[in-house]
Amino acid sequence: MSAILALGVTLGLAGVAGFTALRAPLREAESIANHPPQGQFLNVDGHQIHVVERGQPQGSAPDLVLIHGSNGSIRDMTFRLSPALEEAYRILIFDRPGLGYSDAVSADGTSIQTQAAILQKASARLGAQRPIVLGQSYGGAVALAWATEFPQHTAAVVSVSGVSHPWDAELPTFYKLTSSRFGSAVIVPLLTAFVPKSYVRDSLKDVFAPQAVPDGFADHFGLAMSLRRSSLRANAKQRANLLTEVEAMAPKYPDLSMPIEVVHGTADTTVGISIHAERLVADSRTARLTPLPDVGHMPHQTHTQEVVAAVHRAATRANLR
Repeated sequence: MSAILALGVTLGLAGVAGFTALRAPLREAESIANHPPQGQFLNVDGHQIHVVERGQPQGSAPDLVLIHGSNGSIRDMTFRLSPALEEAYRILIFDRPGLGYSDAVSADGTSIQTQAAILQKASARLGAQRPIVLGQSYGGAVALAWATEFPQHTAAVVSVSGVSHPWDAELPTFYKLTSSRFGSAVIVPLLTAFVPKSYVRDSLKDVFAPQAVPDGFADHFGLAMSLRRSSLRANAKQRANLLTEVEAMAPKYPDLSMPIEVVHGTADTTVGISIHAERLVADSRTARLTPLPDVGHMPHQTHTQEVVAAVHRAATRANLR
C-alpha cells in the first residue's frame, strides 16, 4: 500500500508540475499582450532597459527621472504623476532592472547601487546629464543611491514614501521563500500559474490604505505583469538584499549637497515615516520633509498635487525654475 501511495503522490506532483509548466507561460503571454511596452529600449552594458519619455522636448525644460517602487513598472508613474508634470518637465520613466521590460543585471538581485548606475547611464545617453531624480518606496532608495554614487549627475532628489534607513523587522516570509533557491524554482511558478487576479487586486487595498485604490489604477498598472516569473524572482532578490545595501548607503547622507525633498504619509505602514523620512531629514542638511497627515504609502496616486509641488520646490532650489 505504501508503494502505491508513493506512486500516486509522485504522479500527482508530476501532473501539477506539468500543468504549471504549461499554464505559467500562457498567463505571462496574456499579461504581455494586454500591457505591451510603452516606450523604447536602450542597451546599457549589455542589458535591455525600457524607458518612456514624456513631457517637454529635450533642452526646453528641466530633466526629471521617475523611478517606481517594489515589483512595479513604468505604469505606476504614468497613471497620475507623469501627466501632472508633463507641462513643466522633460520626463524619463524607467522600468527598474529586472522589472517591467528591463533586464535583470544580476540573477542574485541587482543592487540599488547597480540599478542607479544603469539608470544614470541610460539617462545620460538620452541627454539628461543632471536630472531631478524622484523615487517612490523602493525607488526612493534607488534615487538616494543615484545621489550618493553620482552627486555630480544629480540636480535634486525627491523621495516619495522612500526607503532610506535600516530597519529592525525581519524580511517577510513571502520574500524569504521566493528569494530562496527552492522558492524560486517551485513556489514562483506556482504563483504565476495559479494566483487569481482577484487576490492581487485585493492586495492593493493594503498598499493604499487608509486611502482607497483609485478607479482604473489596477487595470492601468497591469497586476498580472507583476506575477511573471522573472518579475517575482527579481523583486524577491532585490527585497532580500535591500537592508544590507541601505546600511552601507545611509552613512553617506551627511555628504549630500543637492536639494532633497521628502514627501511621506504619516499613516504609511509599509515604509514608516519615523524610520525613514524623519531620519533622512535628521541626517542630511539639505533634506526637507513634507509630512502628509493620515496618508498611506501611495501619495503619488492619492495626493498627486502634493508630490508635484515637491518636484517644483526641488527644481526651484536647484535653480532649474
